[in-house]
Amino acid sequence: MTELTSQPPYVLVLYYSRYGATEKMAQLIGRGIEKSGAVEAKIRTVPAVSPNTEASDKAIPESGALYCSEEDLRQCTGLVVGSPTRFGQMASALRYFVDQTTGLWTSGALIDKPVATFTSSSSLHGGQESTLLSMALPWLHHGMVYCGIPYSEAGLNRTQSGGTPYGASHVAGTDSNNPITEDEQQLCEALGERIARLSGSLQSNSK
Repeated sequence: MTELTSQPPYVLVLYYSRYGATEKMAQLIGRGIEKSGAVEAKIRTVPAVSPNTEASDKAIPESGALYCSEEDLRQCTGLVVGSPTRFGQMASALRYFVDQTTGLWTSGALIDKPVATFTSSSSLHGGQESTLLSMALPWLHHGMVYCGIPYSEAGLNRTQSGGTPYGASHVAGTDSNNPITEDEQQLCEALGERIARLSGSLQSNSK
């Protein structure tokens, strides 16, 4: 009989991206997570939704990250959630997915796990901070521990574009063609590294 082995611990990077900027940030955060050497990064996305608020894409995406499952979320040791700004809030596709997590809330599966957020916007003052904070609210209801970026990260003082103490951010421009700046990249990776460390500490303390 084959002995079953448990999967290695991972931080889930869950995002929705319309034009690719938020997806690039997810990859950078994943790189930061894996720099820790303690946990893996599992990158997942969600399908777009139709005007009648139903998932509208195919069951399996044609390219890029796989769609997130409830089990991906249940088994993670930490979570980083990203979305472009939509009038200062997360995109409806991500909100639709979050609204389906009642079963995890009922079971308390995410209690005491760390969570962080990231976002991109077309303009410098396009609602980044309100998106980051409002995106955290459902996960606080799940009992998760919110993780920001401390000012020990020099990029927070240097940045002329994205980057906040509430989470990583990027100014993508009206055509979404702005490259991710060096400071934005550094802050994405720093956020990944920090939540990887916290997920390990919180997991150890819960045993």
